[in-house]
Amino acid sequence: MARALRLARTVRRPTSPNPPVGALIVRNGTVVGEGYHKGAGHPHAEVVALSQAGQKAKDATLYVTLEPCAHYGRTPPCTDAIIRAGISKVVVATIDRNPIVNGKGVQILQQAGLTVLTGVLEKEATYLLAPFFKFITKKIPFAILKLAMTADGKIATASGQSRWITGRKAQKWVHRLRRQSDAILVGVGTILADDPELTVRLVPSYGYQPLRIVADSLARTPPSAKVITAKGGKTIIAVTAAAPKERWEALERAGAEVWQLPPSPDGRGVDLESLFRRLAEQNVMNLLVEGGSELAGSLLMAGLVDRIAFFIAPLLVGGAKAIPAIGGQGIGDLASAIFLKEPTFRKIGRDYLLLADIGFPD
Repeated sequence: MARALRLARTVRRPTSPNPPVGALIVRNGTVVGEGYHKGAGHPHAEVVALSQAGQKAKDATLYVTLEPCAHYGRTPPCTDAIIRAGISKVVVATIDRNPIVNGKGVQILQQAGLTVLTGVLEKEATYLLAPFFKFITKKIPFAILKLAMTADGKIATASGQSRWITGRKAQKWVHRLRRQSDAILVGVGTILADDPELTVRLVPSYGYQPLRIVADSLARTPPSAKVITAKGGKTIIAVTAAAPKERWEALERAGAEVWQLPPSPDGRGVDLESLFRRLAEQNVMNLLVEGGSELAGSLLMAGLVDRIAFFIAPLLVGGAKAIPAIGGQGIGDLASAIFLKEPTFRKIGRDYLLLADIGFPD
């Protein structure tokens, strides 16, 4: 199952709106077939592994990271293919939370006489599949908030300087994360301060670029901004009715797509939940948020962040006017503080990466 999980992680780009799945077939202690799902419209991992195994699949054991599907979508049910191939045992990491599956695949296999074992490396599989599970049950993207900060929690100096807080290895890690994301979201403040491209550049892109999104209620993004002129991918500027028409039209002429959305409850920006819902309609399942401070604060307070990836650089800048990682009004009562579930630390180059899900202690 550990190998099946590694296979699921080898996909070069998002599989949205489908989940990343790995599978392998073992007969007499030997792997006779393996594969992973490349994305919507491609064969599922089980079918890839069965095709590779051929006749050797008979009486073999199938290991798969997600319960096999039992319904017709773009491809036929995997349960049918598994039964036809003569597989005798299926080991599943986790049940599919998709309401149209959710145990039906296991039930069909058992009714056909196969032995089915579930829950093997379930925790690891659930972590990998968390974006799909949220997307398929709540119709909203899974959001990872990435921030690069100094050891004293600043993302920019008092003068606004923020490049580069982290080293090259950390930057490459972020670009790999970009390649695994359907879309990247920033606030207009980041565009005005840094003029980022928000593209995959420091690692191979394999011809893929994520959707670029700017939350910009008043359409202040310059038409010449790199986020619009960068090659590959598409750029969406999310505005409100308060955005001047001439700015809106200039952005469209420059090649951006402009979405008008409701204002946030405080009237200061775009309503972020409405933005997330519309992104889900575009099959955005994996959303990477790269700043800035105010957007990070707004998303966290709205409960729209699922996972954090905070890079902490061995730097100190100090100063009350330096920009904090998380802006906004903040939380006044420690008892109401946002809890980071099972945080882990990794050293990447000179920097440290804090990874954690937003949640509650078990």
